[in-house]
Amino acid sequence: MIDFLSEAIRNFRNTGAVWPSSPALAKAMTASMERLEGRRRILEVGPGTGPFTKAILRRLRAGDQFDLVEINEKFCRNLERDILSKYRPRHPQVRVDLHCAPIEEADLGGGYDLIVCGLPFNNFPPKLMRQIFRRMFALLNEGGEIAYFEYAGVRVMKSPVVNGAARARLRKIDTIGKSLRRRHEGRKQLVLANFPPAIAYKLRGAKKPA
Repeated sequence: MIDFLSEAIRNFRNTGAVWPSSPALAKAMTASMERLEGRRRILEVGPGTGPFTKAILRRLRAGDQFDLVEINEKFCRNLERDILSKYRPRHPQVRVDLHCAPIEEADLGGGYDLIVCGLPFNNFPPKLMRQIFRRMFALLNEGGEIAYFEYAGVRVMKSPVVNGAARARLRKIDTIGKSLRRRHEGRKQLVLANFPPAIAYKLRGAKKPA
């Protein structure tokens, strides 16, 4: 918790929160794993201190592959030390790889059935948000799913206390999100048991041309 708070204060743009996500939000973000059959490929983008990571690890089966991409080096060290290095010896038939890099640059093979994204898009420039979603959809299997979240009402609360340029950026972020949900069969789930309450969104990968 201390590491999370210190990194949130030091690097708020990439962390985007001052409190880790709750088990209820982690459950909502990873629920689709239960419906996936056979060997599954899962990608987590921006795991931070690992609340979604732990929920994913609990659901992995022999033969699955789980990749994590985290830009923050301190979070990477802590994830490896506190979670992943303990998991691997107990589950040798599951491949788990941590990539300390931006998702736009990470060396990944693609073909993922589920991508769980914890990035704080309301803190990002709209261009970067588009780049990240373009990359994630390129890595996603046909019919796969991207799960991401935002805090409920965050743009409404921010708009009155930021300048005009920041309000314009928030409007663009909102427009991008709505467009993605229209084009990719977007679904949402309000999670009240989180601080602050959050909305989990699910997007479907586009079908490939015949």
